[in-house]
Amino acid sequence: MSRKRNEYTGGANIMEIRQLKEEDAEQFLELNKQLDDTGYMLYDPGERQMNVEEQRKAIAQMKAEPSTHFLVAIEGESLMGFIAVLRGKLKRNSHSAYLVLGVDKNYRGQGVASALFEEVFSWSQIQGISRLELTVIKHNHPAFNLYSKMGFILEGEKVRSLMIEGKPVNEY
Repeated sequence: MSRKRNEYTGGANIMEIRQLKEEDAEQFLELNKQLDDTGYMLYDPGERQMNVEEQRKAIAQMKAEPSTHFLVAIEGESLMGFIAVLRGKLKRNSHSAYLVLGVDKNYRGQGVASALFEEVFSWSQIQGISRLELTVIKHNHPAFNLYSKMGFILEGEKVRSLMIEGKPVNEY
């Protein structure tokens, strides 16, 4: 799925959106493990074997990478969700970025994902990014509907792109 920046039509943020920090490592790791358990992310449940210190180092590396932009949604002290922007590194693809989104199950349906997307849409326009893309497991209907609502369009289907519980699964 992809989205052109000029198709976006607004909304309002309802929480603090900021860059991911090393101090977020413990909560971020726990959020990722929770998301892995849904079966909709790249890692299988229990497959992520990182500890907090390794996560802290990984965050520092991400922050040092100019082609990566990583935002989190925070309410009080709680990390509600995140969005990662992985921009192309070459002249021919630096106008394009791949997105990864995750929202804590306790905050779904409250506008967290929409607020994260809004921030990325604004940032990408400033950065000259004209193409945003993502993938979604074909049977993840809530995510597919969210992405459609946010202006992403279906470009095709990746057949047998993942193996989940030993069975091939397609992605849009």
